[in-house]
Amino acid sequence: MKVDSPYGAEGVSQREHALQCAELAERAGASAALITAALLHDLGHLVHEMGDDPAAEGVDDVHQFLALPFLRPLFDHDVLEPIRLHVDAKRYLCAVQPGYRGMLSFASQRSLNLQGGTMTQAAAAEFIAQPYAADAVRLRQWDDLAKVPGKPTPSLEHYLGRIDLQTRVRRAKAGM
Repeated sequence: MKVDSPYGAEGVSQREHALQCAELAERAGASAALITAALLHDLGHLVHEMGDDPAAEGVDDVHQFLALPFLRPLFDHDVLEPIRLHVDAKRYLCAVQPGYRGMLSFASQRSLNLQGGTMTQAAAAEFIAQPYAADAVRLRQWDDLAKVPGKPTPSLEHYLGRIDLQTRVRRAKAGM
């Protein structure tokens, strides 16, 4: 799958979705790490060989985990954990925010069912207590809004500096 391939049945490309999500994070004043996570959160859709819309075939592509082995050498937990948790954040929001499930796109509702559905109240309380869960919830909310066909956004190059900053932070912490 390529970066300009369709983002499932959402009417935007993978690139458009990523850029819109990063822009929403940037406009919200998110940290460089969370903006980076917003840009890269669906990279897992690009590294599998299940086609453009596995959910339409009844398959959960577990994309929230697939890109982590590629990203782990480059980024710290403040980038990786919101990516890993963003699917569970959707399940959490369905449990705690009345009407949230109904505002999801058809494609997001379909994938939700494959991803385990709405969390129980106990699971939701356990989820939100985890480190980075609140960031994952913010990311998930931007994810839901980042599906506007033809919406102008900053270019990928605009965000590459943030990605470079995050990789330099990681190297500095590792003493490289």
